[in-house]
Amino acid sequence: MSENESPGTEVAQRETRVVKRSRVKEPRITEPRVGHPRDRMPRGSWFSGLVGAVVEAWAELRIHKTRVLLSLIGVAVAVTAITAVVGVGAIAQQALTETSERQSGRPALISVSAYNEQTGATPTTEEMTAAFGSTAERYSVDYVSRVAYSNLRVQFVDGVQDVQAQAVDVPFATMHRLTIDNGSWFTDADEERLAPAVIVNENFWQRLGSPDLRTHPTVDLLGDGTTTAVVTGVLPVQPYDDYPRMMILFSAFERVGTLDPEMGGSVNYELWVPPEISDELTPLLQRDVQGALGEGYTAQAYRNDYLSYETGDPLLPFKLVIGGVAVLVLFLGALGLVNISLVTVRQRVREIGIRRSFGATAGRVFFAVMMESVVATLAAGVVGVTLAILIVQNPWVREQVGQGVEDLPAFPIEAAIIGLAASAGVGALAGLLPALVAVRVKVIDAIRY
Repeated sequence: MSENESPGTEVAQRETRVVKRSRVKEPRITEPRVGHPRDRMPRGSWFSGLVGAVVEAWAELRIHKTRVLLSLIGVAVAVTAITAVVGVGAIAQQALTETSERQSGRPALISVSAYNEQTGATPTTEEMTAAFGSTAERYSVDYVSRVAYSNLRVQFVDGVQDVQAQAVDVPFATMHRLTIDNGSWFTDADEERLAPAVIVNENFWQRLGSPDLRTHPTVDLLGDGTTTAVVTGVLPVQPYDDYPRMMILFSAFERVGTLDPEMGGSVNYELWVPPEISDELTPLLQRDVQGALGEGYTAQAYRNDYLSYETGDPLLPFKLVIGGVAVLVLFLGALGLVNISLVTVRQRVREIGIRRSFGATAGRVFFAVMMESVVATLAAGVVGVTLAILIVQNPWVREQVGQGVEDLPAFPIEAAIIGLAASAGVGALAGLLPALVAVRVKVIDAIRY
């Protein structure tokens, strides 16, 4: 210690050094940073966040259910219309498809014909059958049929009448999706019958007195002689089918009748092949039939089914009209939902501001408000889809729309998906503007509200 330093000064310096050595850093206290990336949800909790937003949206809807009910009714009605149109359209489309296949054959049905270029004459039935049969056998075509029309004189109880007869082969029913309401279609065993089998329409059957087919009812065919035929089946009722008709195997027709010039006087030769190979197979069939007939003949092969000339969807105008009305109803329901959501957001300024003060991000607020509209319209969409399924699956509706349909389709799952997607899309669009308004709410707004 120097002469100028006092004892008190030395003690003070010692205490200062002790304090410096023992000083501890105090923790820094900072304000929370709202919306900072560190404050967001962990990466693994996005699912829980989504579920939480949906639950919260459902709770808000329960509180404001009286306000959104009318707008949701419009959405549910529109979804019902859209879904029902798709479902009924599937049945109607199947009905049109089966009707077209009965008239012109299933895709791909190829017709073959031939003529002499010099004389214009057609080959005889025997020549054409031999050329056609050998060609079909070469390409392993299983479904082949000859088709001819003529008139046969039939003896009924009340007199003799000319009846239109269609001569076909056994595969014709499969090729033209033909069904039998009562009895059965021709079989290969019927080719050997001495008494030919015939299939008649409802009018013909009633003229016979509607006998039980199990009793093997017969009918007399008049020509050069009298041939007794056995009725083995009854065709389904067709619109405007108010005169007797019959079908007979081609082999039996050659024995009991002749081609009628007034009904074409020729035989059509048809093959049913897979559509994917029809373009490649058609010219080969034409070449081989022409080669089998010999010099002077020209053969023609072409598709004759409905898909070869029909383009587009025949139900498109109907779908567009109903779909347009449904879209209009959806738009009106969305407008009502937007107005109600805007009013609700304005009334929730204090709530949204408090949530923002506790760290809720703008994205979380935006998502929560939008989900309220989406959940509401999805609930309406579920109701609409359920109503549409009940309507389309109603037996009366299916019977009226699908008259004569052999393979009634099930309710299309794409119809339900379209309905739910439309309802969710409307909810998202209706919730976009209110969600943007909610994002602009600041903490100070809650204090002033």
